[in-house]
Amino acid sequence: MKIAIMVRAFIPMPRPSDMIYAPIDLAVAVAKGLGARGHQVTIFAPIGTEVHGPNVTVETMNLRPLVTNQAEFTALLDNTNHLSHDVHGLWDRYMVNEMYTRAAAGEFDLLYFHHPESALSTAVKYLNVPTVYTLHDPIYPWYRELFELYASPNQHYISISNNQRRDAPDLPYISTVYNGTDVDLFNFSDEHDDYLLFAGRIIPEKGVKEAIQIARDSHHRLLIIGPIDHGAKGYFDQYIKPQLDDQILYLGRMDQEQLPKYYQKAKAVLTPVQWEEPFGLTTVEAMACGTPVISLHRGAAPEIVIDGKTGFVVHSVGEMVEAVGKIDQIKRQDCRDHVAQMFAIEQMVDHYEQAFCKILKYEDPIQLTAAKIFIKSKIRKVKQAIPRLKRSEAEER
Repeated sequence: MKIAIMVRAFIPMPRPSDMIYAPIDLAVAVAKGLGARGHQVTIFAPIGTEVHGPNVTVETMNLRPLVTNQAEFTALLDNTNHLSHDVHGLWDRYMVNEMYTRAAAGEFDLLYFHHPESALSTAVKYLNVPTVYTLHDPIYPWYRELFELYASPNQHYISISNNQRRDAPDLPYISTVYNGTDVDLFNFSDEHDDYLLFAGRIIPEKGVKEAIQIARDSHHRLLIIGPIDHGAKGYFDQYIKPQLDDQILYLGRMDQEQLPKYYQKAKAVLTPVQWEEPFGLTTVEAMACGTPVISLHRGAAPEIVIDGKTGFVVHSVGEMVEAVGKIDQIKRQDCRDHVAQMFAIEQMVDHYEQAFCKILKYEDPIQLTAAKIFIKSKIRKVKQAIPRLKRSEAEER
């Protein structure tokens, strides 16, 4: 397959090291994974993009980035002139237009985007160009309305959990593909300390305030790791900062490479989510390290955590406190095995490859590979049998 991928035309890839931007991480992993399987992948992103791998090329169109670090990204979000004139959106569409022109000319078989709003208005003009979107956000009513306004048969959606579809069950989904994590980076440890861990953006939806309550009520230390999200400083100052002491510690934002040692040593990771979270990468990162997760029954949590085996999925903060007392029932190896089987990058790439093949009506890659292996084994056996048959014929003569 010849596939073109875009996340943002104004942020280089991989993401700047001080930013959290999961769609870029996942797009890089998918591009490298598909390229390693022989597909031709072109990444469209601004100057500064460097993604290396077999069959992966980068197209910058000589477009300068608007964002090269977190401070610039925050400034962009605060710049009302830029937002009111849709500067970043026009940056995206500059690349999108080029992608569709070249796809219509046969250069690409399929275009793949991580922000549908970048391509919706162009996709409807190129009905012969298969277009795929991964949905990373909840499907808000206004989002669904946009999808319906620009609906066309060449556009297909990939959800990152089945629960994500609840508010728009009738969109033309091609598949649910769970996000994958790097099981080599987030490696296993069977030994742990006695602290609880919260990892994620410091925003009300993630339930940081509730995690503190759980730690207090269960008489455990809590380590909090994550950036104070844009616009959430008031939340942090009111609900988090006054609670910080020797029991509740805020360690700030950390690079991804620093996180595994904190996951590995945690007794459990708390995810008291207060919204319908579409996925939850920190959940699979924790379990990959062998750390069980205690979550509220919201969003994708019931699809990711096996209740009673890799953690607990409960319905109240009080039940989360009770679950802390039962966490030793969970075998850490079960947590690791679950992620390795379901949420490794290799599985994610498998499912994207299958989805793209389905859209393009190609053979299923896994079945095709299995068939090739079967045929090769038969040919090998036949070749091995030929000398024996010749000897047998000679003896008979």
